Amino acid sequence: MTIEPRRPDRPRDPRDPRDRPRRLEVDEESVRKSLAGLVLTIVELLRQLMERQALRRVDQGGVSDEQIEKLGLTLMALEKNMEELREHFGLTEDDLNLDLGPLGPLLPRD
Repeated sequence: MTIEPRRPDRPRDPRDPRDRPRRLEVDEESVRKSLAGLVLTIVELLRQLMERQALRRVDQGGVSDEQIEKLGLTLMALEKNMEELREHFGLTEDDLNLDLGPLGPLLPRD
């Protein structure tokens, strides 16, 4: 016995298997890893933007030596934390670099 597809002109009937929503089988681990990858991608993008802004301010000369030292230590600690988070979720740097098609990768490659 074959089930015919529902005709668009026929009213929906929740008892009819053709009208029931199909279930999506989802692997919990892959969802967790994908969500972590998306969040870490955003955090990495912000980290790189903050680093570029800090370097720009240093190059313009409006930052004291003490502030430069503090900025450097903070940015290094943040980069180390990102490495630890990537390792924890089993992600690589390339996993966080989304391909935007014709625009190229989201994160610049060093």
